[in-house]
Amino acid sequence: MAALRKKSLTAAVATGAAVLLGAALAQPAAAVEFPHASVAYFAAGANLTGARTVVDTADTGCHNIPAAASAVNYTAADIRVYYTADCRTGLPGKPSDLAFGLGSLSWANFTYPALSYQVVR
Repeated sequence: MAALRKKSLTAAVATGAAVLLGAALAQPAAAVEFPHASVAYFAAGANLTGARTVVDTADTGCHNIPAAASAVNYTAADIRVYYTADCRTGLPGKPSDLAFGLGSLSWANFTYPALSYQVVR
């Protein structure tokens, strides 16, 4: 009986180690690389890839940008993101009160292309 318990325990430990090693070595296909400094920018592609448009967090005016699929905000400011030009709320072709809040120390992939933004203090 003791030999059977020892084999079961050894098998369980080996299985657990294999699972942990597999999880540690697994890398997602589209790994996101986050900035290491205080920065905010919009990216043309998903997961912060492609051309970047840097955000000046000191400027609280409305800014139109090239269509962005993702953004990162590693600053103390909040950024309101719009799916239309000129910081108008709503979806493309569908007026409403919808806008996206990109909070401090966050990042996002957008459902629709972001076309304008405003820093909120």
